[in-house]
Amino acid sequence: MAESISDVQHRIASTKNTRQITQAMQMVQTSKLNQIQKAAVGYQDYAAKVKSVVMHLAKSHLLDDSSSESQSTQSKKAAYLVITSDRGMVGSYNSNVLRETNEFIASHSGDDDYLILAVGGTGADFYKKRGANIAYEYRGVSDVPTFNEVREIVKTVTSMYDDGVFSELYVCYNHFVNRISSSFRGEKMLPVDSETLSGDAAEETQAPALTAAYDMEPSEGEVLKVVLPQYSESLVFGAILDAKTAEHASSSNAMKSASDNADDLIANLELRYNRARQAAITTEITEITGGQEALNN
Repeated sequence: MAESISDVQHRIASTKNTRQITQAMQMVQTSKLNQIQKAAVGYQDYAAKVKSVVMHLAKSHLLDDSSSESQSTQSKKAAYLVITSDRGMVGSYNSNVLRETNEFIASHSGDDDYLILAVGGTGADFYKKRGANIAYEYRGVSDVPTFNEVREIVKTVTSMYDDGVFSELYVCYNHFVNRISSSFRGEKMLPVDSETLSGDAAEETQAPALTAAYDMEPSEGEVLKVVLPQYSESLVFGAILDAKTAEHASSSNAMKSASDNADDLIANLELRYNRARQAAITTEITEITGGQEALNN
């Protein structure tokens, strides 16, 4: 019985140490989540301004003309930019992204040939094991990414599109809804044309109506050459920023759940310890009483 009590004590101490680690990790992930949410505010203002200009150009159908010209030399292959984390301990974040991405690919490409552009080690390893055609992978996105840091990703993806490696780009990631939930998003980001922008109709209705008339100097076509690459870059960067926010929220929730489970386990172990200790005391009392009676007889 003494050994059993010692084992329970060891498990209680071990579980308490684990709880301290998960609680510390939860605090770290919550801090990172707060930081990235603040960083996202500035990006959203920039993206809204660029999008307003692109929306104006879309009304003149310049985007459709530009898209048709660029696609004439492109392959008819779709690419999927899949954003996952580089590490574990993020709850169901990675499994949800990969499951939903596979369903998204099946509905858009079926068994046709397609490319995988993996941002995050989990997604890259997942598709490598399944023999997918991985055209690009990037690992090590920081906890609070900046545009300069992910410029390599953005420029590589856009240059692959410009070089005709693929004709369509879909970005698959978990969209941050709030601190306790996220939702999968599969968005067509390239080419940028009227059809692509029509998918943002809900956001457009919430935004102020575009009523100002632009005097273009130089021409609208020249403005398009400058603004369109910036808009494409902002879309990819925004998806990475959004996915990273959802990752921190999922990790924070996972660590909180682990801490709560540790508390429940500690309470159960302490109850078992008290019962074992009480049984040991009862046994000792019984042995002492029995020995005293034997001496008296």
